[in-house]
Amino acid sequence: MDNPILKEIGTVFIPVKNIEKARDWYCDILGLKTDGEIQFGHLYVISMESTGIVLDSKIYSEDKIFKTPAFHFNTKNIEKAFHFMSNKGVNLITGIEHNHYFNFKDPDGNILMICNC
Repeated sequence: MDNPILKEIGTVFIPVKNIEKARDWYCDILGLKTDGEIQFGHLYVISMESTGIVLDSKIYSEDKIFKTPAFHFNTKNIEKAFHFMSNKGVNLITGIEHNHYFNFKDPDGNILMICNC
């Protein structure tokens, strides 16, 4: 039997406390408009060039936030990305590590990463 499971990730769900505030924050750091619809009162889909993101306030609790990065955002210039996030006032929890990546927290405490691609 052929394997029907594709070798790709469709989307990543991020637990967020307030769907509107999370939508605004993520769209701001990604340079996207906030004109998408909040679905079912708790989901906001962020279309990306590859794997998408779904912000979900229904699955949020403090014990479910990402304690380590579950994925990373790509950049072609780690120093420029670091300064961009710093200028936005993002909670940077590491400096640039090994000249390759850094970690930060979203407003809900999820630990995320930006990495050179």
